[in-house]
Amino acid sequence: MPDKNFDYDLFVIGGGSGGVRAARLAALTGAKVAVAEEYRMGGTCVIRGCVPKKFMVYASGYGKHISKAKGYGWTVGDVSYDHEVFSSAMHAEVDRLSGIYHRNLVNAGVEVFEERAEFVDATTLRLKTSGKKVTAAKILIAVGGHPWVPSPEELPGVEHTITSNEVFHLETLPKHLVIAGGGYIAVEFAHIFAGLGVKTCLVYRGDTVLRGFDEDVRVVVHEGLKEAGVRVITQTVFDKIEDTGEGDCNLRVHLRNGQHVDADVIMMAVGRRPNTSGLGCDAAGVALDKNGAVIVDEWSKTNAANIWAVGDVTDRVALTPVAIREGHAFAETEFYDKPWHFDHTDIPTAVFSQPEVGTVGLTEALARKQFSEVDIYKTRFRPMKNMLNGDTNRVFMKLVVKADDQRVVGVHIVGEDAGEMIQAIGIAIKMGVTKPDFDRTCAVHPSVAEELVTMRQKWVPEVAG
Repeated sequence: MPDKNFDYDLFVIGGGSGGVRAARLAALTGAKVAVAEEYRMGGTCVIRGCVPKKFMVYASGYGKHISKAKGYGWTVGDVSYDHEVFSSAMHAEVDRLSGIYHRNLVNAGVEVFEERAEFVDATTLRLKTSGKKVTAAKILIAVGGHPWVPSPEELPGVEHTITSNEVFHLETLPKHLVIAGGGYIAVEFAHIFAGLGVKTCLVYRGDTVLRGFDEDVRVVVHEGLKEAGVRVITQTVFDKIEDTGEGDCNLRVHLRNGQHVDADVIMMAVGRRPNTSGLGCDAAGVALDKNGAVIVDEWSKTNAANIWAVGDVTDRVALTPVAIREGHAFAETEFYDKPWHFDHTDIPTAVFSQPEVGTVGLTEALARKQFSEVDIYKTRFRPMKNMLNGDTNRVFMKLVVKADDQRVVGVHIVGEDAGEMIQAIGIAIKMGVTKPDFDRTCAVHPSVAEELVTMRQKWVPEVAG
């Protein structure tokens, strides 16, 4: 029954995937629920993240597919890309999806405030535009994160850069794009723009992109960037940016190693931070870590008795499906009397590079740290599709197996449709699949995925002699 002592049984701050899932499920129990969203319903994923980015990946890939069609007998005439046409269609679909999020909330009985909410105290929120104050028995923080950029003191000229927030709104394609960063966002956009014919340069402070991924995957993706025509500069960072006022590529990036690169668009993809600045967490007594992330336990509960947090704002695993599962678990635990919490292990993940990455479970390095002995199976091959089209890209696959019980603890793929494959494999990994289970599974032939169940030879590292 609704709590008469408060305006709402649940107030959700943030209209992204995690917050919307929690609000809608809670409202379906008859609870009085509200959501405040200061920008647009749908959050990072729908508005300025995975959804529009995947559309850009598709757009970029078509050029490659068309160019390879000749090997299969197709004669293709003059081909051109119109960024304005694509961008218009992409944003129309984003608008449609955002509208669905809004309608689903309203249809479930959720009251929606299209303005920012900030804490006054642990049970009171102020709606910033209207100035209205509301109280809630339970409050869920689901405000997500934002791209981090250095200050002008740290990087002079940083005001000349864009982030992943603005990249979707470029009215025309850049002539020369420079990207700072080596994580999945930097890698994905480097491939996207290179595929659209943009001269692209990626600058990364490390030696190999995708830190935190399996080392073999990192090497394959790093080399794939170069094969895609991306200029990759490693082991240095931006020192300063200046507007030279000269020509189309008037922005000059001075690098710490003494080199410089000229561009007309510069993108910072050097990390993200939780959106807790100005939220009033201190007034509510909610503890944050050094990066501003809300500290929670396994139940997504903060140190404040009536406040929870899900999604990117907690800086646990910054993935939309994770936020959804966390929000779902919160709602069922608190409003359905079905207590459970999300298990953050063995989460299938994709990086939409070209070709893409699919990974689940442990890297080889982490497995060797956890277990006394590990078996490795891996293969790299040219897929059948590329035999006629001239594409030199190869597929990479790797199984990481705990030796004593033969449980498969990690699967890593780089190749076309790797993300689709890893979703299915993730189910098996979650169930505790073993290498003999893989071996007993009949192959689908001819397919790329069949290699997963036909790898029999253990990989033995070469010993320098």
